[in-house]
Amino acid sequence: MTNSSLAVSYLKKATDRLTILRVLQQKKAYSDVVREAQEIVELALKGMLRQAGLEPPKWHDVGSLLIEHQGRFEPRARRRVARVAQASEWLRAERELSFYGDVDFIPAE
Repeated sequence: MTNSSLAVSYLKKATDRLTILRVLQQKKAYSDVVREAQEIVELALKGMLRQAGLEPPKWHDVGSLLIEHQGRFEPRARRRVARVAQASEWLRAERELSFYGDVDFIPAE
């Protein structure tokens, strides 16, 4: 399997999961919306890295790598790198809270 075919696979998986977000929103399962959204963004960004010929690392927030290697992307994608990197960073932080909760934050509430 090539980087390109893996990239397409990651992007398809990310796109397919968008339907799940709508269902979770309708159920008012907002902490699950955040967690699923983070995974969607992670898959999409790792797909971008693979398409650019880079092996994505095994951590959740790869936005900094997109910024570091933004010259490898087509101009249209390059214009959005900073925005998606910022979203990735925010979602990674929110994912932890929405998954594990805290003494003053119950994810199911």
